[in-house]
Amino acid sequence: MNQTLVQKLTRTKPVNNTVETAPSSSNGLHRSIGLFPLTMIGVGATIGTGIFFTMVEAVPKAGPSVILSFLFAAITAGLTALCYAELSFRIPASGSSYSFAYATVGEFLAFIMAACLLLEYGLAASATAIGWSDYLNNFLNNAFGVHIPEMLRSPMIVSTPKGIEFHGGHINLPPILLVGLCCLLLIRGTKESATTNAIMVMIKLAILIFFVVIAFSGFDINNFHPFFSPDNGVHITGMTGVTAAAATVFFSFIGLDTVATAGEEVRDPKRNVPIGILAALGIVTLFYLLVAVAAMGAQPAYKFAGQEAGLAVILQNVTGKTWPALVLSAGAVISVFSVTLVTIYGQTRILYAISKDGLISKSFQKVNARTASPVQNTLIVCIVVGLVAGFVDATFLWDMVSMGTLTAFIVVSLAVPVMRRKENGTGTKGFRVPFGPYVVPGLSIAACLYLMFGLSLTTYTIFIIWMSAAILTYFLYGMRNSRLNTAK
Repeated sequence: MNQTLVQKLTRTKPVNNTVETAPSSSNGLHRSIGLFPLTMIGVGATIGTGIFFTMVEAVPKAGPSVILSFLFAAITAGLTALCYAELSFRIPASGSSYSFAYATVGEFLAFIMAACLLLEYGLAASATAIGWSDYLNNFLNNAFGVHIPEMLRSPMIVSTPKGIEFHGGHINLPPILLVGLCCLLLIRGTKESATTNAIMVMIKLAILIFFVVIAFSGFDINNFHPFFSPDNGVHITGMTGVTAAAATVFFSFIGLDTVATAGEEVRDPKRNVPIGILAALGIVTLFYLLVAVAAMGAQPAYKFAGQEAGLAVILQNVTGKTWPALVLSAGAVISVFSVTLVTIYGQTRILYAISKDGLISKSFQKVNARTASPVQNTLIVCIVVGLVAGFVDATFLWDMVSMGTLTAFIVVSLAVPVMRRKENGTGTKGFRVPFGPYVVPGLSIAACLYLMFGLSLTTYTIFIIWMSAAILTYFLYGMRNSRLNTAK
């Protein structure tokens, strides 16, 4: 209670308090998720965003070398996945990177990490919901010849080469409806949501295999020349373009963090969370590279810019028929539902963990006795996500999500050597990153910083504003109400 300011900022939550067993009371989350649905949570939060949407943003920057962008992002995510796997073995709690930071580098940095995660998950959910609207419109057009009116599927706040524009009377209604459906499902309970997600993920993987097979039938090696993007007027060429594209698509590896957010609801978390993280990464990387190669082989790079429902259009152009595009659009509608569902789930569990530690309002930790889900928490998150998705252009969101993800991955990498040092050789046996506590985490941090250099000045500006608000919130509320501050 008489701690100095520095002691308050650096106080850590004891690991023994972080590794909690499933409570039997109505105020706690239940361990109801096994290894397979946990892995599918990671895959569901990842595959769909990077492939279905960000090719349109990334290919104009990198050209055919976008394949290297996905590979670089995967290597960076793989290095961090090893760090996640070690920490999740020792700290199997809700909150993921936040919980890891709180147990290692201190309360203040943990709160900053929480702010990054909230930015990452909230905007990722909004961005994927926005992309869902394009595929829904493509599906309705091919199946029934129906178009959603432009005023009901375009946002009010739009980013253009000339700056920000406001389109009065416009609203992107489909994303709002999608978020509402996700909200209803999450309120019903975690086990039901995880099972539904696993089914949707299997459908998604089947649809992507369908895309790869058909796209390869129209493969043209000439589409890979020139391999690196030439000067496109914005000076993103060669490896600069690869880096910029890698930074844009990196947020699609958010699934790794989502697996760890479920730590308090997983059966045998010390075994299943590390395995789930690494398994999800392997599946995601394989599918990303297959689809990227097939897409680039089937369509010249210049056609990706501004293309709506890109993968569906590729199939329609390759076959000259609408039914393959119809199948893919239907699969995208289902799969992006799962991405949005899991991302919102991750957001609510992070808020739950922060609230339990007293750093934000207690309303985020209230759990419904019947469904064992944080209903009020879920409603608040879905309202915010729905409003952003309904009124803001997705262009504002992609790089901000990558910034949050990269920051989270850096803190996770820092936490590994700190945890090892605290254990001083006395820690329990289990998964450890290879080559000691410094090599892999150091490479992970370096790779994340490298990708950060590819993000825009606007992204850094918004990020600084968000971080300033987070710091202010911590000093005005979090530090004083922290459980570690009030504990006797």
